Amino acid sequence: MNQTFTLKEKTKQIFILLIPILITQLGMFSMVFFNTIMSGKYNSTALAGVAIGSSIWSPIFTGISGILLAVSPIAAQRFGEKKSHEVASVVKHGIYLSILIALVVILFGFFLLDPILDKMNLNAGVQATAYHYLVGLSYGILPLFIFNVLRSFIYALGKTRVIMIIMLSSLPVNFFLNYVLIFGNLGFPELGGAGAGFATSITYWGIMGMTVFIVRTQEPFSSYPIFADFKEFSWDKCKEILKIGVPMGLSTFFETSMFAVVTILLSKFNVTTIAAYQSALNIVSFLYMIPISISTAQTVLVGYEVGARRYKDAKQYSWLGVYLAILIAVVTGVFVVIFRYQVAGFYSNETAVINLTANFLIFALFFQICDAIQATAQAALRGYKDVNLAFIMTLIAYWLICLPAGYLLAHYTSLGARGYWIGLTIGLLAAGIALSIRLIYIQKRKFINKKSKNM
Repeated sequence: MNQTFTLKEKTKQIFILLIPILITQLGMFSMVFFNTIMSGKYNSTALAGVAIGSSIWSPIFTGISGILLAVSPIAAQRFGEKKSHEVASVVKHGIYLSILIALVVILFGFFLLDPILDKMNLNAGVQATAYHYLVGLSYGILPLFIFNVLRSFIYALGKTRVIMIIMLSSLPVNFFLNYVLIFGNLGFPELGGAGAGFATSITYWGIMGMTVFIVRTQEPFSSYPIFADFKEFSWDKCKEILKIGVPMGLSTFFETSMFAVVTILLSKFNVTTIAAYQSALNIVSFLYMIPISISTAQTVLVGYEVGARRYKDAKQYSWLGVYLAILIAVVTGVFVVIFRYQVAGFYSNETAVINLTANFLIFALFFQICDAIQATAQAALRGYKDVNLAFIMTLIAYWLICLPAGYLLAHYTSLGARGYWIGLTIGLLAAGIALSIRLIYIQKRKFINKKSKNM
C-alpha cells in the first residue's frame, strides 16, 4: 500500500484492494450458493435442511472469523507504524488462537448439536439433513480458521489478488464435489443435502494448503518467519488479538445470529416458507458481499493511515467506503426488485417457493441500503481499533430492536413471514445510524492532530 494525496488516488487505492477482495468474497459465498442451489434441485427437504444447518453454523463461523480477522487491522497498523518486524509474531499467535478455537467449537458441537436440533421440532427429514450437513462441515473447521488468519495477513500487506486466485481455483473443485456427493454421480455415494457439507470441508483443506504453500515460498510473504519457531508463545500477544477480535466477533455474531434466529422462528411455518426465506436471504447475502468487501478494504486502509498518524486520510477512506457501499446497494437493490421472479427461479423448480421468494425480495432495496451503512461504518471503526461500543450498539440494534419488531409484525399483523424482513431492515438501520454517529464522534474528538490538518 502507498500513501495517497487526493480523493482520486484514494478511490483508485480502495478499488485496487476492493476488487480482488470482492471476487474472493463472492467465491467464498459461491460455496454456500452451490450448497443451497444444488440441494434445492435435489428436493425441498434437502434445501430446508441445509438452510437450518447454515443458520446454526453461520453465526458461529462469522463470529469466530471476526475474532481471527482482527489480525488484519493490527498488522495494518504495524505497517503504518513501520514496525514490520512485529507482523510475523501477530500472525503466528493468530494461528495459535485459530487451532484452539477450532478444537473448542468441535467439542461443543459434539455435545450440543443433537439437543439444539431436537428443540427445533423439525420435520424428520429436514432434521437429519441439517445434522449430517453440519457433521460434514465440521471436518473443515480447522483449515478454514487457519486460512482466515493467513488471509488477514495477506490483506494487511495489500496483496489481495493472491487470495482471489486461490479462491477462484478452488471453485471448480467445490462444484464438482457438490455434484458428485449430493446426487451420487460418477460412483460416489448419494448423500443429498449432507453431501454439500462434506464437499465444502474438502475444499477448505485444499484452500488452506495452497495458502500455506504461498506464504512459505513466495515473496513478500516468505520474508516473514510465520512458520518458524512455533515454540514462541506469548499470552500478551494473544490477548492483543482477543482485545480487538472478541468485540469484532461478537458484533458479527449478533448480526448473523439475528438472521439465524429468524430462520429458526420461521421453522414453525411450512417447508415452502423456510425454503423461500432461505433462498431470498441467500440472494441478499450474495449481494452483501459487495459492502463487506468494501469494509474489508476500509479496515486495512484506515488502520494503515491511523498507524501512520495520517488521520485526515483515515477519515476520507472511512466515508469514501460508506458512500460507495450505499451507491452500489441502491443499484443492486433496484435490479433485484425488478428481476425478482427470474432470480428466485434459480433456487427452486417449485412455483410456490418461487412466488414467495419473489415476495420477500421486494424488501431487498431498503434492506441492502441499511446493511451497507452499518457494515462500512463498523469497518471504519475497526480500522481505528474502536470496537467495544460498536459491539454494544449492534447488540441493542439486533436483539432489542430488530427481533421484537420482526416478531410483532409477523405474528400480530397480516404481514406474516414478511414482517421479519421489515424487522431485519429496522434493526440494520438502527445499527447504521448509531455506528455512523460513533464514527463522526471519534474522528472529531479522538483522531485529529496538526499533522492531519496540514495534509
